[in-house]
Amino acid sequence: MFDYLRQFGGKVTPELELKYQESDHWIKGRFRNLERVRISVPWSKVPTILYKQLSDRKDKEPKNKLPIIPFDKDKWLAPDGKMKFIWYGHSVLLIRIHGKNILVDPMFGEDTTPITPVPTERFSENTLDLIDHLPEIDLVLITHDHYDHLDLESIDKLKTKTKLFYVAMGVGRHLEEWGIDDSIIKEFDWWDSVTWSGIDFIFTPTQHFSGRRFDDRSKSLWGGWVINNGIQNVWISGDGGYGQHFKEIGERLGPFDLAFMECGQYNSDWHEMHMFPDESIQAAVDARAKKAIPIHWGAFSLSYQHTWYEPVEYFILSAHTSKIPFSSPPLGKVFSIQVEEIDQWWLPYV
Repeated sequence: MFDYLRQFGGKVTPELELKYQESDHWIKGRFRNLERVRISVPWSKVPTILYKQLSDRKDKEPKNKLPIIPFDKDKWLAPDGKMKFIWYGHSVLLIRIHGKNILVDPMFGEDTTPITPVPTERFSENTLDLIDHLPEIDLVLITHDHYDHLDLESIDKLKTKTKLFYVAMGVGRHLEEWGIDDSIIKEFDWWDSVTWSGIDFIFTPTQHFSGRRFDDRSKSLWGGWVINNGIQNVWISGDGGYGQHFKEIGERLGPFDLAFMECGQYNSDWHEMHMFPDESIQAAVDARAKKAIPIHWGAFSLSYQHTWYEPVEYFILSAHTSKIPFSSPPLGKVFSIQVEEIDQWWLPYV
């Protein structure tokens, strides 16, 4: 029972609400999107959605578990001057820049629904063990507090090997509840920026929502991250529906050498909260990205409306149509902005 309750994270206190009121985006007791959108599914639809999600499982998971390339420490630490990346499925990214190791949305856990009786199983096995093989983490970036981006089991393993956390406003209370000292946590509002180790970090808006418990809907913020070292400019879109904010991000902070675009777990029932892959490509174009990589797929099946592999194939088709360069790196592979990785590695598992 104790572990179950820990999953909820920290509660919103009156003192925290006073802090959140300093944000222009905290309105009438909640954080709000830039555009007026519906952030919840009508209760009348919930039984039908749950039935479809649980009953229609055809092509919702790979026919075999997806392998992850083992971490190559020597290759990762080699001083070749390039910004390096590893994608571990869903939105988990490991980045090396200026000799620093940065981990984004470290959801290495096996279940995105730990507070329900029905697990959402990961497509790969033993992913929590991957953390043991990673180098010391200089910085963790967190886009928002949903279970598929902020995982208690992963944080428990990472907190002894992580020096610093940059998180969306309101997410810090969860980390503190889980034993991380507030002195190594920095919260960000939209457009907030900081320079650390010669790298600029900017928290960008998305059209989404947040919450881990029954009474904290939109009580923390959500967003994406720009990482700019003055030579290469990278953007992680974060979760969210399509909106005008993408053009503003491009105008203010672009162009981007590489954009990691959310493109999976879409559904017409929550279209305003998650983009379809063609919208992900359009968002990348709006934001002036020179190259795009699809994320938020390859680990879990969170939507009954598409197969597990449709997001990447739909994304690639849309990229060809829009004539934007793209990559589709295998799980666990070290890659750089310059390397083209477009082999369809997932086909043997369809």
